[in-house]
Amino acid sequence: MHPPRHGGNLAWAAAIARCAPNEILDFSASLNPWGPPKSVIAALQASLATIRDYPDPDCRPLVAALTTLHRLPKDYFLVGNGAAELLTWVGRECGQRQRVFVVVPAFADYRRAVAAFDSTLVPLPLPQVQNNFSEVLPELTQRDAIIVNNPHNPSGHLWSRNHLQPLLETGALVVVDEAFMDFLPPPANESLIAAVPEYPNLIVLRSLTKFYGLAGLRLGYALSSPERWQRWRAWRDPWSVNSLAIIAGVTALGDRPFQEHTWQWLPPTRHAFAAALNALPKLKVVTKSKANFLLIQATGSILPLQTYLLQQHRILIRDCCSFPELGASYFRVAVRRDSENQGLLEALRAYYQCQ
Repeated sequence: MHPPRHGGNLAWAAAIARCAPNEILDFSASLNPWGPPKSVIAALQASLATIRDYPDPDCRPLVAALTTLHRLPKDYFLVGNGAAELLTWVGRECGQRQRVFVVVPAFADYRRAVAAFDSTLVPLPLPQVQNNFSEVLPELTQRDAIIVNNPHNPSGHLWSRNHLQPLLETGALVVVDEAFMDFLPPPANESLIAAVPEYPNLIVLRSLTKFYGLAGLRLGYALSSPERWQRWRAWRDPWSVNSLAIIAGVTALGDRPFQEHTWQWLPPTRHAFAAALNALPKLKVVTKSKANFLLIQATGSILPLQTYLLQQHRILIRDCCSFPELGASYFRVAVRRDSENQGLLEALRAYYQCQ
């Protein structure tokens, strides 16, 4: 089997570990370990009969919940089959642009979406723009596009709204992927969603699968000008989001206790996990992550480590070979529950004691 380009490929991992996929402790996919919420499971169980009928192609119940959450009219929202589907249409939109600037290292699907429509990708190294985008601003024109992941994957770096605002003034198409923004509580949130009505050149992408642990249902949404959505609706399949995903999304957005629990749990757990990883020999947490994952650099290739963890401990970590700017000496791990984090730490200690 070919190595996966994404985290969470449990079938690939199970083949190496020689076990069932559900026996793998997965640190490779950056999902909330407390999800799915119990409220969502109950709502899905009560709604199984809805799979008999076609889903609402406009996802109106979910859009209504989103309008309440973000306080914007419904015409600014488009629900998709995960952010991955919406990225495909970002790629088509970018196909009409001269250049597409992408902050790298970057989520592999950005390259896929841009390449699918023969656009010219211009990499922007993270260190060049980590403090601000002043160096690239003079280059951006209305014929260009730029894709920024905030918080950034795989580093977890967070840009403030003030740092991103100048990009909007250039007139270039600005795509901000906020797939992990839900992990920051409202006071710390740096979303650009409120700027959407003022800037028709802005697209904001959001995921509902990572924060709520719903990756198998495939659910995301985007915000931009109603005129843009008219074009996209003509491009896409009529029923891209299924009935159960719509119900799960509505229920999850209304589960305030689940949200509050995650916001209170993540920062201290992430801090303790990062400190413990930094204490291990030959490993270094690269940046101070604001997301639910940590990027780690090793002194050599981590591919033997990845194999060891699977075969000896049934633990999957995310190698960074699909990030050309990083390669095999880096890996990414999700922040999981304390006992699970401790299990990975003990396995890492055992490996490096033998090296």
